[in-house]
Order: sequence, then structure tokens, then C-alpha cells
Amino acid sequence: MQKLQALKQTFCGLDVVQQRLLIGSAVAAGGILAYMMYKRRQVKSIPLGEGWWGAGEKPLLEDNKIYPFKVQTSHEEIKDLHERIDRTRYTDPLEDSRFHYGFNSTHLKKVVSYWRHEFDWKKQVAVLNKYPHFKTKIEGLDVHFIHVRPPHRENQKVLPLMLVHGWPGSFYEFYKIMPLLTENKSGVVFEVICPSIPGYGFSEAPHKQGFDSLAAARVFLTLMERLGFSQFYLQGGDWGSLITTNMAQMKPQCVKGLHLNMFTSRRGLKVLFSLMIGPYLPFLVGLTREDVRRLFPYFEKNVWDILRESGYFHIQATKPDTAGCGVNDSPVGLAAYILEKFSSWTDLKNRDLVDGGLERKFSLDDLLTNVMIYWTTGSMVSSMRFYKENFKSNPDNRVDGKTGIFVPTGLAAFPGELIHCPKSWAQLRFRHIYSYTFMSRGGHFAAFEEPQLLADDIFQFVKKVEQSCTHRPM
Repeated sequence: MQKLQALKQTFCGLDVVQQRLLIGSAVAAGGILAYMMYKRRQVKSIPLGEGWWGAGEKPLLEDNKIYPFKVQTSHEEIKDLHERIDRTRYTDPLEDSRFHYGFNSTHLKKVVSYWRHEFDWKKQVAVLNKYPHFKTKIEGLDVHFIHVRPPHRENQKVLPLMLVHGWPGSFYEFYKIMPLLTENKSGVVFEVICPSIPGYGFSEAPHKQGFDSLAAARVFLTLMERLGFSQFYLQGGDWGSLITTNMAQMKPQCVKGLHLNMFTSRRGLKVLFSLMIGPYLPFLVGLTREDVRRLFPYFEKNVWDILRESGYFHIQATKPDTAGCGVNDSPVGLAAYILEKFSSWTDLKNRDLVDGGLERKFSLDDLLTNVMIYWTTGSMVSSMRFYKENFKSNPDNRVDGKTGIFVPTGLAAFPGELIHCPKSWAQLRFRHIYSYTFMSRGGHFAAFEEPQLLADDIFQFVKKVEQSCTHRPM
């Protein structure tokens, strides 16, 4: 009260002109602040754009029908695989190198022996065909997807959900989580659409340069529209995280909620200040104890590990066709290249093990099924090119890098993920975070490693969004 009285006396002591100037300045400052707050809340979107990725010129009309598809194999395909495996040349590993130099060839021989003599590809093809597969032509490409409808139950809310994979994964990553999402007996259940990114697996590879995450996002939005969905949920990790985020930026009115298990933030002063102050006074920069445990020491835990694990990234973002030539021709080379990621990206400590810890979270049948999707479709090079297309320039300067995400967002932070992003950093980019969960275990391939944990987090996020929609005034 005393301070208020003093301010009042000071104001009264000014002449009329000074009083008017002071009032005008206050009003202007308040107006600017209000405008800035309004602009921050205002939903922004990025242009849809357009594209044609098929061979040759774009036709006047494109077939937009949806066709059933089945995964198939043949005796000739399996015979060719076995002959190539039998001709493999190996290089002996260094003594006690474990997985620090990449996939240890001593253990690779054991994996390949199982692949050659015990793995049943025909049986796994039947597993792949457990769910309904389809293809449809979008922007000149045959886009593959699976579409799983839940069993009918009374008084159960069915919500459409698209799941998008990354590299070096595939739609098969979601086979374990699929029944958890579609056969749940609670009040909410999902109708799941799971596409293959063009250039991956059974989706046709682009024939022209420039197919990036924005193009993939537009293709998948067209797919959802073609399936009759005007509003839906999205979930993704790795490239799937960026693609679904772009979808939410392009058509926020269609995306009811975005759930991610890999996410990053903008770089800036807040992040830099957090790195400087965080180890000592984390509460001042919005970091929790768990954030501190996962982040620091920053260079040892994050920067150096990223450098050790990102050699593939630089190759694929610059000259994918050169390295791709080898792994596309050799099944054993392909398996080593892919499976090494399923070792270290699941848990970096697996590099210290002679077997890479591969079978701690996965079965060899599951791992080799994913490898076979790449091998039988010859899609390794086109999948690697996706890095080149997305990093031809600084992604921070792209329109999506400069635009926030305004749809309801759920973030699942798995402890084994290569990059940890605290909630306080994520808020710089994701403006409406409904849930942020420190997951108890799991790494990069969340749906493949910990399907139950991921499913539970998706459900709790979606229920929060649905409740907020129910209580939101019209």
C-alpha cells in the first residue's frame, strides 16, 4: 500500500503532458504485450505444397483407388538369398573389440547361420499378412499401408491413429503394439493406419529428387483424407516423429493430437543457458533431477555419444548411393548395417557386449523379418536417400523449422534415446504439451522394444485430449 501511495503521489506531481505521456506509454506497452501473447497463441500452419514423384511426366488424372495387397515370396527369392549368404566373405574382428567397431563379425556369423538354416521367411510372410495390407497411388507413388480396425464393442469410442516408422525400421515395428491399441477393452480404442514411408519397404521409391519429410507428410495427409478421416491422432519416432510433426503443422485442424517418442527443440539462449546453469541450479532453468541425470555431463553423455553413433548419418546425408550399393547387394552386409543400430540405439551399453545385446529385447525372427523387408524390396538405397533429401540445407531454415507446433502434444522420453530433450526445451517448439513422461525403460525403437509402455502412454495422452475437448466451451 505504501509503494502504491508513493507511486500515486509521484504521478500527481507530474504535469499534464508528462502524465499523458506516461499513460500513453503504459497503454502502448500493454498493447504490444497483449498482441505478442495473442500471436503466440494463434495457431500457425505451413503450406501444403505439391509434388509429383512418379516416373516421367505427371498424367492429367491419377488413379485414387485403394487396392488390397499381400506380401509374397517365392522359392527363387529364398534360393538367391541363400546363395548370396553362402558366398559371404568375413573379416576377423579385433581382439576384445566387442561392438565398439560396429557389428562384431564373430557374432555376425552366428546370426547369419540362424538366418541361413533356421529362419523361416515363408512363415514370417504369413505373420506379415496377419493384418490387412493396401496400396494406393499418391503423387505418382504406390503407397503401402496396413489398416487395422478394432473389433466392435458397445459403448467404445473408436479413434483413428496413424503410426509412422523411421530408419532402419519399418511398419513391422508396430506389430507388437497393434493388438494393444486395437483390442483394448477400455472406453477408448484405435483404428490404426500404418504406412510405409515412400522408398521404404513396400512403398514405391521416389523417382525424382527432393522427396523430404514435408513431401511424406503431405502424402500421408492425402492418405488419411482418402480413407475418409477428417480428424485423427498421430504417433511417431525417428523420421516418423518429423513426418507426423510436419503433418500437424500443415493441417492442425485435422490433427487432434500428436504423440512422439523422439523429439528435439530449437536451439537458442534458453537451451545454452540451461547447459551452463543446469548442472548446478537446475530449478532455475526448468530442469528436473531426471533431466540432470540424463543430460549431464553433457559432452560425455550426449555430444560424444552422438558423434560415435552418427557416422552413418553423414554418409547417408551426403553420398547415400555409394555406400548403399554395397549393402543393397550383400544380404549379410545389409544385416550387419541394420542390426548394429538395433544394438546400440536400444542401449549404448550394448557396445560393451560380445553379442551386442541384440536378443535382450528382440528375437532373431523379428530382427531378420525387418531386414528381409529391406532385402526383398531392394529399398535400402532409397531409404538412405531420405537423409540426403532432408539435409540438402540447414533444416532450421526450413519453414517447418521456423514454425511452432500448436496441436495437443504428448511426449514420451525414453531413457535409452540418443538425444534427451527436457520438457522446458520442448516447450520452445511444442506449444501445447498435454503430457510429458519420463519412461522407465526403453530406447530408440520404442514400439518394438516396449510396446506395453508406449501403448499405455498413448492412451493416457489421448484420454487427456478427449477430456479437454469434452470440457472445452463451444
